[in-house]
Amino acid sequence: MRMRGLLGALCVAGVAAPLAGQGDTARAAGRAPACASCAEWNAPQRPFRIHGNTWYVGTHGLSALLITSPQGHVLIDGGLPESAPLIEANVRALGFRMRDVKVILNSHTHFDHSGGIAALARASGAAVAASRASAAVLARGASGPDDPQYGILPPFAPVPVARVVADGDTVRVGPIALIAHLTPGHTPGSTTWSWRSCESRHCLEMVYADSQTPVSADGFRYTASAAWPTAVADFERGIAVIEGLRCDVLVTPHPDASGLWERVAARRVVDPQACRRYAATARERLARRVADERAKP
Repeated sequence: MRMRGLLGALCVAGVAAPLAGQGDTARAAGRAPACASCAEWNAPQRPFRIHGNTWYVGTHGLSALLITSPQGHVLIDGGLPESAPLIEANVRALGFRMRDVKVILNSHTHFDHSGGIAALARASGAAVAASRASAAVLARGASGPDDPQYGILPPFAPVPVARVVADGDTVRVGPIALIAHLTPGHTPGSTTWSWRSCESRHCLEMVYADSQTPVSADGFRYTASAAWPTAVADFERGIAVIEGLRCDVLVTPHPDASGLWERVAARRVVDPQACRRYAATARERLARRVADERAKP
């Protein structure tokens, strides 16, 4: 991808893009590359119930979900490092306690979704669970060469992972049961989570689908990556997984990627076709990216 196209794509995908080489230079100097969108992503958002025991506790630009039960809670994603206090405040504002969060899950290991996990884990004492590829990144606080955006991502505070989840594994806290679906593409360890949330007898199938944008640093090729040789096939398989999920309510790490705010404003959060549309858009983007790479050897 040309640098001009990369800059535009990264703005859409929610990643600040330094010029070529600046990510490694900044990391070596002990400072993170600038994040032009972080203030916007971290704008406060009043927490609210999505359905049943599922609550939105993230910022306006970065999702974080709390799934609650009398036996303890599960938190998905931690936003930016600066997002952690806002997420904690949102949990408390809903009448819940951070110390009752027993497990923290992750969608993918970029600084804008994993940056606050270490602080949130300390505040709650929760165990962190993640896919095998994500667990390695969380433990060191930095992506490796197999991440398409390697070299342009700021590091984040490392956090140990207590449980490595495989595709189809279920994470339980009391009556809460979340299923892990490995959907690599945006990162090698990307994970989508699904669960059922009920209000009285009205139950909905909830899906927190990971980002599906084929965004990368300049020079990375999905069709010819030595660090991730199966990237295209893995991406296609992950898109198909999301497409096939039972999905009444879709939320994504960047809420605007799935039109969450429009649905909230219209009071129509339920959309059984949302996952299929999300997958179709992802498939089109990946096809364009693959065609572009093959047209430019």
